[in-house]
Parts: sequence; C-alpha cells; structure tokens
Amino acid sequence: MNASDTSTILARLADTLESRLPANGGDPSSSYTAKLLARGPDAFLKKIGEEATELVMAAKDNTPDRILSETADLWFHSLIVLTHYGLRPEQVLEELARREGVSGLAEKASREPH
Repeated sequence: MNASDTSTILARLADTLESRLPANGGDPSSSYTAKLLARGPDAFLKKIGEEATELVMAAKDNTPDRILSETADLWFHSLIVLTHYGLRPEQVLEELARREGVSGLAEKASREPH
C-alpha cells in the first residue's frame, strides 16, 4: 500500500462505517459493523474493552505482530464509536494536531477541573 492509500484510510473507513448505520440501511444480518451499531453502545463499548485488553496482553507478551493486529482492532472499534456519535476521525486528527507541541502534562492539566 502506498502513502496516498494510507493517508485517507481513516476517512474511507469512516465513510463505509456510516453506510452501515441502521438509519442508512445497514443490514445487521450481513454486516458485523451494522450488527454492532444496531445493538447500540453496550455492544460496541464492550468490544472496545475487549480489544484494549487484548492490546495490553500483546504488548506485555512483546509480540509485535499481535500488537499491530490488536491496535488495528481497537482503532476499528473506536471508529464505530465515532460513527455512532456522529463524529469523524478527521476530528480526532484535528485534536491531535491541536495538542502537538504541547506538553502532555500541561494539556492534561488544562482538562482537569480546577
């Protein structure tokens, strides 16, 4: 896959996931994503927890291939969450760009209630 293919993958995935929303005709009988979206937040939030745990275990086991695979699973399910709430990965990238060059400690402090 070349750089131009990867530079838009999140947007392309988001477009596909939006097509799987029940309101957009997503069919739970033929699509894993449509099934998760139709079942609601409890279903896909449970998957987020499972995938995060699997990523932690892959990292603890120091298995690079599994770390990549589990990270992809976690990101995918995170995109489902964004889709459900009408958000886009581009918004996450904008937030990351906003934080770039800002101390992590300072950024965290700016979000904490005073």
